[in-house]
Amino acid sequence: MTQILNDFPNIASLRSALDSRKISSVELTQTLLNEIAAQTKLNAFVDINTELSLAQAKSADEMIASGSATALTGIPIAHKDIFVTQGWHTTAGSNILKGYKSPFDAHVVEQLLQVGTVSLGKLNCDEFAMGSGNEHSAFGPAHNPWHPKVVPGGSSGGSAAAVAAGLVMAATGTDTGGSVRQPASLCGVSGIKPTYGTVSRFGMIAYASSLDQAGPIARSAHDLMLMLDSMSNFDSRDATSIQTCRGVANQHGRVKQDFTEHDQRFQNLGAKPFAGLRIGVPEEYFGPGLDNGVAKAVEAAIAQFEALGAQRVSISLPHTRLSIPAYYVIAPAEASSNLARYDAIRYGHRTEQYTDLTDMTARSRSEGFGAEVQRRIMVGTYVLSHGYYDAYYLQAQRIRRLIAEDYQAVLGPQCDVILGPVNPTVAPPMGKTDQSPTAEWLADIYTLSLNLAGLPGMSIPCGFAPGFDGSSLPVGLQLIGNYFEEGQLLALAHHFQNTTDWHAQRPKHSEKGAV
Repeated sequence: MTQILNDFPNIASLRSALDSRKISSVELTQTLLNEIAAQTKLNAFVDINTELSLAQAKSADEMIASGSATALTGIPIAHKDIFVTQGWHTTAGSNILKGYKSPFDAHVVEQLLQVGTVSLGKLNCDEFAMGSGNEHSAFGPAHNPWHPKVVPGGSSGGSAAAVAAGLVMAATGTDTGGSVRQPASLCGVSGIKPTYGTVSRFGMIAYASSLDQAGPIARSAHDLMLMLDSMSNFDSRDATSIQTCRGVANQHGRVKQDFTEHDQRFQNLGAKPFAGLRIGVPEEYFGPGLDNGVAKAVEAAIAQFEALGAQRVSISLPHTRLSIPAYYVIAPAEASSNLARYDAIRYGHRTEQYTDLTDMTARSRSEGFGAEVQRRIMVGTYVLSHGYYDAYYLQAQRIRRLIAEDYQAVLGPQCDVILGPVNPTVAPPMGKTDQSPTAEWLADIYTLSLNLAGLPGMSIPCGFAPGFDGSSLPVGLQLIGNYFEEGQLLALAHHFQNTTDWHAQRPKHSEKGAV
């Protein structure tokens, strides 16, 4: 664990130290850059620009000195390598974009830069965000700080690993089928996927456009709120960016205002802050395939919610089992279309030897794309082909509607929020995906349906369970809410974390040389 950030349990405590001049942003940034260099075996970072990071830190110090600092000014973060950035390479973890530098910043990067955050670089991820273990990166896998031989989760594995190891206070990630929540769960940190359209996708390299959504990863729910609040401004450059939601303008402050409103209400209820809250527990989430250790940790967390006054309600989401086949038709289909632009003509890797234009494109894509990306492109092209479009793609879209209707049948009429596991197991050992390429797809059973429905969901640490070689590894609790209820989810998680210390646990394996 990085000692300097280990002294600060959350963003608020570091904010206080920066404002009181106990440490400058420049000093903090240089120290952390040195620590990142010392922990290269973690492989969380894929690109560093010391000069640019220090320049941002200097600007942050000037904001603090002028009295114009925000809650995030001077806070060290980093960006998943799926967001385009000026000054750092952007490759989406793929050789096909090797060496690419964007002439502009993604909307998320812009927003966080405006409030004075300091980016320490770009973070490792599965190639084009396709994966659940961060093992499909052209840079090699990132390592889980809790154990050097288990995966950190994916596709935002580098983001979760960097936060868990104390290299940054928070990081950006993307969630197409669980890629913020799952690595957050496996690395023992907090992460949230907001409602689809809450955060602009402008400048976020596309995997599956109707499913992709940006979200932050941090140590605590309150830190997530600060990050998401700055990330979720309306953006006219993204046609799916939500300008209004339930009559409330989606502008700066909406997430924070919603969080504060719910947080205050919970505080006013005293010892039973969750009195009147109905928590739905899906029976489909606790069937075969769920590890006993994970089940015990999640059940204990639900019991804690009940102890705080919540009422447990048994619910059913009958189409949960269909989320995997539906997702792995829709997502590859959209990926097949999105990745067609990498043809070696306009941009991207170009093979050195070819006979004609067709041969050049085929060879370039074969050399530039990894095995998992090629697999999903082929699946997507197949389901969109003549004779199979109706049988597969349209049928998957119908199932998607049924899954969304399952949630609407219970959220409101039967319960206020839904609780359950994020992942069926703790972090699996590295190399498992090599034995069965599609085995990792099954691990997404509890996360995929939220992306198909466009709902918000988050993961917070809730305990530990036995894992690889008998080690104790983190377990995440998933909170699911109705559309645009991020503030409620964050407030619930915040109060849970005020009564537990799972989110305060730090890995020991992130010490120098441990991985």
